[in-house]
Amino acid sequence: MLVTMVVFVLGVLQHRDDRAARSTAVSAIAPAPVAQDGTVLVVRAIDGDTIELEGGALVRYLGIDTPETVDPRKSVQCFGPEASQANHAFVDGKRVRLVADVEDRDQYGRMLRYVYLVDGTFVNLALAQQGFAAAYTYPPNVAHAEDIRAAVRTARKEGRGLWASCRGVRTDRGEDAYQKQVRKNRFPSTP
Repeated sequence: MLVTMVVFVLGVLQHRDDRAARSTAVSAIAPAPVAQDGTVLVVRAIDGDTIELEGGALVRYLGIDTPETVDPRKSVQCFGPEASQANHAFVDGKRVRLVADVEDRDQYGRMLRYVYLVDGTFVNLALAQQGFAAAYTYPPNVAHAEDIRAAVRTARKEGRGLWASCRGVRTDRGEDAYQKQVRKNRFPSTP
């Protein structure tokens, strides 16, 4: 009986250690090597608002939401492939500078960042200006909320990108989180 109990306890402990090791391995992706100039290499764009860095880290762009192309739970959304292709053109194989806001990571473990090319192009804003993205403001990450929302309003008004092709359909999240907070008077509204 004692031997059975010891074997059982050791089995439980080993199982717990295995689960912890797997969890650590998944969450401990090597950080992207940072160059002396503070830039990191983008291996590829995953979709219109997510990139993979050298070392495997994933970055979710702050302030925007593009139509889905890779979420297995959803069908490809209108203008998703075009937004994804635009992001590929901006960043694939290029060095970028990443700038954080208040929160470091999202619920999926991706880094939350504003992304800048070496030439100073603000990629998040450029995607919004060209009509590839809706504004996705989720407090407390609001450093560039007004600029991005203004860019989206202009793109929508001028019928650029998804605002022409998709009859202005919003992405899954769009401005929803921000607008809910505005209605609750927790954050200032803009015209």
